[in-house]
Amino acid sequence: MKKSPKVVITCAVTGSIHTPTMSPYLPITPSEIVDAAVGAAEAGASVIHLHARDPETGKPTPDPRLFMDFLPRIKQQTNAVMNISTGGGLKMTLDERLEAAHAAKPELCSLNMGSMNFALHHIAPKYTDWKYDWEKGYLEDTKKGIVSNTFEQIERIILEVGQAYGTKFEFECYDVSHLYTLAHFLDRKLLKPPLFVQTIFGLLGGIGSDPEDMMHMRRTAERLFGDDYLWSILAAGKHQMNLCTMGAIMGGNVRVGLEDSLYVGKGALAKSNAEQVAKIKRILGELSLEIATPEEARQLLDLKGGNEVGF
Repeated sequence: MKKSPKVVITCAVTGSIHTPTMSPYLPITPSEIVDAAVGAAEAGASVIHLHARDPETGKPTPDPRLFMDFLPRIKQQTNAVMNISTGGGLKMTLDERLEAAHAAKPELCSLNMGSMNFALHHIAPKYTDWKYDWEKGYLEDTKKGIVSNTFEQIERIILEVGQAYGTKFEFECYDVSHLYTLAHFLDRKLLKPPLFVQTIFGLLGGIGSDPEDMMHMRRTAERLFGDDYLWSILAAGKHQMNLCTMGAIMGGNVRVGLEDSLYVGKGALAKSNAEQVAKIKRILGELSLEIATPEEARQLLDLKGGNEVGF
């Protein structure tokens, strides 16, 4: 692992997992996403991971016009790296998932490294009064569907976005097999190091959230990539802060945000993304770990720079 002299904090501000019923603080409209992103950057995040939502219903959408509504406004107010999702939302086609990346030509995009059972159906029984009609079915449908990221789809994203625009990737690895898939594309020389490897824990359908699960992913990545990767940790729900802290102590970077967890503490909804960023920054500061600025993150990740994007 290429150890970072400072910790890169990524904040995923809205995502496509949680629905409006689950938290009144989930950013929905472009203006809310702008405020969330700027607040997270001011709190210490150097990378902002972005999805779009229908401003009327809160449903995840691939509409590039909505992305282009908030991306320039965030860029005007912060120097943070903007990381555009290519995972999109459930049931989106690959063409739809790539629309925003083609429009924005960003410095960084997420890239899920395998098809998987991306299960959210077990969350639905926790709620009875839904704010919007689409929410319950959206979650329940994950019991019978998969999120598709075939080798062909991954290769297409690498070629159409990475090689076409000089965009780098946050490689989202939900299980050990995803690390081996990433190694396959590196061996084929379709990718160049340093790889930004985001290991994800605690999502039903992926690897678990035990500290030993994290150690196993790290050991595997070390064996496959050596010094050719930077490690980052993302943990779902209640596991967010403890696994991020553990990983940062071992030389990793961290990701927080309302996409990954709606809470800032036990039973306490986070009122903003900035609240989570401030908490992890405070924890890491107490451990004498320094936080990377956006420009330091760009250097670590070998990004093309904010002046080379399409917005």
